[in-house]
Amino acid sequence: MKVCILMGSPKKNGNTASILEPFIEELENYNANLEMLWLYDYQIEPCIACKKCQENLSSFGCCRQDDVHKIFKKVLMCDLIILATPIYSWYCTSPMKALLDRLVYGMNKYYGDEKGPALWSGKSVALITTCGYRPEKGADIWEDGIKRYCKHSQLKYIGMLVERDLGKLNFMDTEKEEHSRQFAKQIYDILENSFKADNC
Repeated sequence: MKVCILMGSPKKNGNTASILEPFIEELENYNANLEMLWLYDYQIEPCIACKKCQENLSSFGCCRQDDVHKIFKKVLMCDLIILATPIYSWYCTSPMKALLDRLVYGMNKYYGDEKGPALWSGKSVALITTCGYRPEKGADIWEDGIKRYCKHSQLKYIGMLVERDLGKLNFMDTEKEEHSRQFAKQIYDILENSFKADNC
């Protein structure tokens, strides 16, 4: 199982990174092949809706010469995409939003003169996020947006782990760690069952 973690936090020792640690450890116990991309380390230009990417139905095709071409290849090679981000104003951080805008065009060849495929059709997507408000009021819009994004892109949405920051000195505790590990097990089980069903 190849896992690509798109990490949208600017803080390498922040809350979202802390939640990811036990999740990654647990998935590695199942011999998952993981790669984490810190999006703030990449040059990600915003989409300008020029539709140049729609001229080639089998590759990314974006005219913007930045690091999204590298990210595109890594996403295309994986089985599971993890979108990890803190919530800023009820949605993901800026580099993740810019990347999602670029990928929805570059991956989905729906918008040109000739309708083409979704190049990432069938891949699974899960969310790991942290927020300050109660999850049902802090992360709900983000989750709803990604569910719609996945349906449009022919991706399989398989769940979200969300933890709240109450402003205490230490964000992580044993309960949050256990939630993270259980989420990894849940994700692994879903993918294993999916692989078995596909190979029957």
